[in-house]
Amino acid sequence: MPLSRASSARRRATRSSGFQGRIAEVDLRLLRVFVCVVEHSGFAAAEIALGKSKSAISIDISSLEKRLNLSLCQRGRSGFALTTAGKSVLDATLKFFADMDAFQKRLGEATGTLSGQLRLFLPDTIQIHGETALVRAIECFSSRFPDVHMNVRSGTPREVEFAVINGTATLGITLYPQLRPEMQTTALFKETSSIYCGQRHPFFALTETDITRAELTQARMIEVSDAATSPAWDEIRSDISFSATADNVDARALLILSGVYIGFLPDLFAAPIVAEGRLRKIAFGGLFLTNSFYLLARPSPENEQLVDAFRAVLDEVSA
Repeated sequence: MPLSRASSARRRATRSSGFQGRIAEVDLRLLRVFVCVVEHSGFAAAEIALGKSKSAISIDISSLEKRLNLSLCQRGRSGFALTTAGKSVLDATLKFFADMDAFQKRLGEATGTLSGQLRLFLPDTIQIHGETALVRAIECFSSRFPDVHMNVRSGTPREVEFAVINGTATLGITLYPQLRPEMQTTALFKETSSIYCGQRHPFFALTETDITRAELTQARMIEVSDAATSPAWDEIRSDISFSATADNVDARALLILSGVYIGFLPDLFAAPIVAEGRLRKIAFGGLFLTNSFYLLARPSPENEQLVDAFRAVLDEVSA
């Protein structure tokens, strides 16, 4: 074959390899991995969410880059970051997935069935509350609408709320949501929290009468959300020495178990650790905080059917 023809054939072969603008099932799978990695800001953080090892995730991203013939992200000691092309692919992918959800919604309307993906974001410790109306609602909803794919994720209350605001979540369960006109909130159940110390803390061996107001206000305490309140706490709060911050219950428990800090924990969460002898509840005259859990939704033309159906089921099981 003449050289010019060979070069032309090679160029055609290069152009014909990889992604051709036709979405295959493998592309959908790889794109979902890509979005998950971006949402978790790296391969290591996405391991649990994807149920895959970091090396397997890396192989998937490399496969996607080869199919698209683009470099999507930078990874290494400097950390994870999207390239300019990666940002464009992410934007196009999110729009594509939104269009898929809209298509499933319209198809469901045409066939009289509910389908699509319900993305439910939850706080990290909601499972400690056991058989709540939420558990019964998920059971009933999943049985009644088997064509709906349930996608459940966890995060801090603020992460949950942000996911609902920006449309990443269809519904969220959160504490003390900010009141916004476009948001719908439904009260679910309440949670009681008390002050705890670890077995290494000086308070652990003291009697309740020995833990005075002066002792309590001088102790190093983990910060408490402004939305968590009670009359007794409001009266003493301004005198407390806040010395640490933790954005979830597990992190607070870790600080308390160190023996350096005291802090509030949900009583249901703390109970088994108290039974093990590693935590102690500080009653201090019945001081406690009460938090309320809410179902949070921001209905849109794309998700309103799913939102309305789930809320109807929740009302039904709560009656």
